[in-house]
Amino acid sequence: MKITAQQVNELRKITGAGMMDCKNALVECDGDLEKAIDVLRKKGQKVAAKRADREAGEGVVLAKISDDKKFGAAIMINCETDFVAKNADFVSYVQSVLDLAIENRAASEDALKALTLDGRTVEETITDQTGVIGEKIQLGHYEVIEAESVYAYIHPGNRIATIAGFNLAGDKLTDAGKDVVMQIAAMSPVSLDKEDVSQEMIDREIEIGKDQARQEGKPEEMLEKIALGKLNKFFKESTLLNQAFIKDSKQSVSQYLKSVDKDLTVTAFKRLALQS
Repeated sequence: MKITAQQVNELRKITGAGMMDCKNALVECDGDLEKAIDVLRKKGQKVAAKRADREAGEGVVLAKISDDKKFGAAIMINCETDFVAKNADFVSYVQSVLDLAIENRAASEDALKALTLDGRTVEETITDQTGVIGEKIQLGHYEVIEAESVYAYIHPGNRIATIAGFNLAGDKLTDAGKDVVMQIAAMSPVSLDKEDVSQEMIDREIEIGKDQARQEGKPEEMLEKIALGKLNKFFKESTLLNQAFIKDSKQSVSQYLKSVDKDLTVTAFKRLALQS
């Protein structure tokens, strides 16, 4: 099977591995991107972990919460070039769609597309934008959270946005809410807690852990134990409540929340991100 330069570049962008390593991995896996990522990881390459991000090419990513702080939404509207993504008029358009979504508490992409903006449906205005700008414009992703309190964060540059829901409300949670949505943006957790990690991802991490240990020359009878140790490290690094808190690495996010209120926890989070 012929491996194209585009495939190699895509794998390199995702993993950060060398060009030839990426090409060889793709050849070995007949062009299957997911399998190639695993091959690189098994060979000890420093590969960016697969995250639960919603990724696309260029565009604008924003997040906002309702006035009562009980509803939040994050939106990604994609375009083809960075030039358009940074255009003030385009950013303003995306903001107007998000404002409309919050005002109407649109619960899904379909509900959002059906809302009326300046006399036309949101879906129609997206088509209008394509005609005006001359690039393909599309609604990439739309995520919502309803909870006792919701917080939102937009990373400078409008390329990453996060929302998180909490089981409690009140002014004393304001700093904690802001801290957590920034944590999600910076540390890109794959799930809320280890119980929320899919069995498929767990099996994948165990298999990779075994292969890494095997290549390090560890005895076969020790591979399972070593892999489970690596899995626990994965849970600690990749699940939100178990991650080290970015402002104080001596405590986990869960421990930090309990220091604010013993019953406080995160009920859900969403993270939208454009590719770097």
